[in-house]
Amino acid sequence: MRRPLIEELLPPGAAGAETRADAPDEVLRPEERAFVTGVSEGRRREFTTVRYCARRALGALGHAAVPLVPDGRGVSGWPDGVVGSMTHCRGYRAAVVAWRRDVGALGVDAEPRRPLRAGVLSTVSLPEERERLASLPTSHPGPDCWDRLLFSAKEAVFKAWFPATRTELTFQDVRVAFDAADRTFRATVLLPGAAGGRDFRGRWLARDGLLVTIAYGGAADQ
Repeated sequence: MRRPLIEELLPPGAAGAETRADAPDEVLRPEERAFVTGVSEGRRREFTTVRYCARRALGALGHAAVPLVPDGRGVSGWPDGVVGSMTHCRGYRAAVVAWRRDVGALGVDAEPRRPLRAGVLSTVSLPEERERLASLPTSHPGPDCWDRLLFSAKEAVFKAWFPATRTELTFQDVRVAFDAADRTFRATVLLPGAAGGRDFRGRWLARDGLLVTIAYGGAADQ
């Protein structure tokens, strides 16, 4: 039996959990339920299930299960000393966590394994990235999927960057370079004056109709 997707991507010191099925509403804590009052059924299921995954991941890390309440920007609060990230797309939910002393920043993203719509690549990439994508093999992760993998990698970087800096990034603020051989990438935040922590490592996997990326930096990248 193959390992879960998320387990193949975790950096040292991190824990993760994933599921293909939605968790029952009962797994939500009272503090969390207020954030899904009146939302669509689909949004409630996503919100509920990623928190189910997050608490499983916290348990694997050795941390007690706790409520994970979003802040005013919709970013989930994590326990003191913990970094984490959640993701969801059709048919897949996952969460990753780590102790901040081991991994300074952590982001995860999942996307369907299919090309971006026509014209989107130019809005989410830099010219040098498009040039490199054109030279990558089309057999892995799959024909015409490198464009969406680039999108996913940048989304993972955004999720790793924002909780620590509270600074929004655009797709033009991040440069990504893939290594097709070992399923890794490097990413750099290009904001003028960006201090330490602007460089990220990443891992990616294409399987079961999905593209999943994890970006991490800080302590684990020293």
